[in-house]
Amino acid sequence: MLNPAALTWSALNILTKQRYDAIREVFGDLENALKHVNEEFLRGLGCRQETITNTLLRLEEFDADAYAKDVQKRGIKFVTIDDPDYPAQLKEIGDPPVFLYYKGDLSLLEQPCIALVGTREMSPLGKQITDHMVSEFVSAGMVTVSGLAQGIDAEVARETIAAGRKTVAVLGHGLRMIFPTSNAKLAEKILETGGLILSEFALDIQPDKYTFPSRNRIIAGLSLGTVVLEAPVKSGSIITAELALEYNRDVFAVPGHALDPQYGGCNELIAKGHAKLVTTAREVLMELGIVASEKKSSAYAPQNDHEEKLLNILTSMPQPIDDLLEKTKLDPGTLSSTLTMMELAGAAKNVGGGKWVRA
Repeated sequence: MLNPAALTWSALNILTKQRYDAIREVFGDLENALKHVNEEFLRGLGCRQETITNTLLRLEEFDADAYAKDVQKRGIKFVTIDDPDYPAQLKEIGDPPVFLYYKGDLSLLEQPCIALVGTREMSPLGKQITDHMVSEFVSAGMVTVSGLAQGIDAEVARETIAAGRKTVAVLGHGLRMIFPTSNAKLAEKILETGGLILSEFALDIQPDKYTFPSRNRIIAGLSLGTVVLEAPVKSGSIITAELALEYNRDVFAVPGHALDPQYGGCNELIAKGHAKLVTTAREVLMELGIVASEKKSSAYAPQNDHEEKLLNILTSMPQPIDDLLEKTKLDPGTLSSTLTMMELAGAAKNVGGGKWVRA
């Protein structure tokens, strides 16, 4: 059941996490706060006059029931920051989105994610680098995250799908559309292959110069690290990288020729010490502590419920026994014996220090 008050606040498109916390502290919940929305209320939130006028008009015209039916008709799911399904990695950043709309498999975000970003004007070299990097990352069990723009973003999604893996696309607009329209078929393919498309914006929000930087912070926030594959100075990819740095996430950049403007942003990130210079995905994996599988384990059939539970939790990111105990709710003896049997079967691997990965 979709929460009408949460949907309404989402459609108003004015709630930052800071504002959300403030109104909940004063009014208790979103439904009660909605009853008090007027010009004085919005001014107290720090809204400008133009925003106040537009917000009050949108609130007057908004039909929560009709909107909820539209969301459901399109097969779109909706979560708030207080829902248990909200991505844990994203909640850790300083300014997480209060609402998320999505289509596809949200549980992908529980796996190790890597953001791969770059210019819309992808060069042949940029394509070659992207294809090579993506192939190595997905082979190591990582989920790729990009923005579904033209160029590098679209190539990340295409190459992930071509490798038989799943990818995540974060949009800078509402899910009622795909922008650019040339990527609409690619978006369908992402979903057909078990991937995920998500956005913080209400269905009818159009892309503009403000929505894309907001989108970029989600890309950075969902991921363990961000790799800039090819980007000029002052591009959206550089914004994503700087945001990732702000969130204490690892940032990597592929260097380019000193006179090539396509790599000006990458070179500048490296020169400033804002990104680690990398030329292969393996260097990134080592920095992140990801253990690449030597073979695919997807064919392994769990022998019991305990193994099935562990297979759904183990990833290429090493996890200590204490975390596995908490996630599986198994007793220590059962967990230990199950991991031992799975290791003998080649489905799990002890990487030392009491940490385990999916083999």
